[in-house]
Amino acid sequence: MKRSFYIYSNGKLSRKDNTLFYKTEGGDKKSLPIENISEIYVMCEMDFNTKLINILSKYGIIVHFFNYYDFYAGSFYPRESLLAGSLLVKQVEHYTDYNKRLVIGKEFVLSAYHNIYRNLRYYNGRGKNLTNYMKDIASLSRGINACQNIEQLMGIEGNIRKVYYESYHTIIDREIDFERRVKRPPDNMMNTMISYINSIIYTKVLSEIYRTQLNPTISYLHEPGVRRFSLSLDISEIFKPLIGDRLIFSLLNKNQITENDFTEELGNLHLNKKGSQIIMAELDKRLQQTIMHKDLGKKVSYQYLIRLECYKLIKHLIGEKDYESFKMWW
Repeated sequence: MKRSFYIYSNGKLSRKDNTLFYKTEGGDKKSLPIENISEIYVMCEMDFNTKLINILSKYGIIVHFFNYYDFYAGSFYPRESLLAGSLLVKQVEHYTDYNKRLVIGKEFVLSAYHNIYRNLRYYNGRGKNLTNYMKDIASLSRGINACQNIEQLMGIEGNIRKVYYESYHTIIDREIDFERRVKRPPDNMMNTMISYINSIIYTKVLSEIYRTQLNPTISYLHEPGVRRFSLSLDISEIFKPLIGDRLIFSLLNKNQITENDFTEELGNLHLNKKGSQIIMAELDKRLQQTIMHKDLGKKVSYQYLIRLECYKLIKHLIGEKDYESFKMWW
């Protein structure tokens, strides 16, 4: 099974034949069989050359870059090998036809709502009093299908998230400084964790899109723009409750992440190396968890659920089967 590889120490990444070598500034050297790598995360400064880029492109290995403050900087997106001009035409058509776009956008928001509600129901059944939050979110969700435009849809999604964030004080078994969602830059421990984990989910979705024939820049809920893979933002909304939010609750309730795992510099609060490594290790475990898929009749990992979502969207775009977004059933 191919796995992600994470680089936290400054150094140089190079290649020899079909093996990658990573050498830290301290002189430590590690070989990485290229056939076993799906993607690389660079969480530090790193030197590399065009020979390396060529081999990464040949094997379809995406490289995601994060800066010193754990902000996502960008990705090396190899030349696409799964090209389909007819699908690209259909993908654009479903964006330019506003009614078709709205159908897909509603499915993304319905899924986000459903999975958020499932999280609340899960913790409500474990001694947390979340009934009022569940009622408020369910009430907001009733307006999704009646939305006439994307702006209304995004407004409902934002209000659902606002109520959901208020429930964090009940779900998390410790005092947290979290009054509102702040992104640029995150102003406290909770906002820092949410921003960091959401950006990782965004890159995981991007990696799965790359392994399909979808174009990652053509989206339906988020507006396509420059310098971002907006379809990855769309699909991330579906999986943030299952992968990201549940991870945050677990890390904090088990005291795996504490205030000591953060550093404040120049007004920026960011994870230190230890905190980042803990989160990435636990996130990888979560992505490799499996469930019995009710339609496929076999076990699939959380990460593969993302790929399946891409396949479902493709079937919708080509008119094979109407898109029904992923909704937790357990």
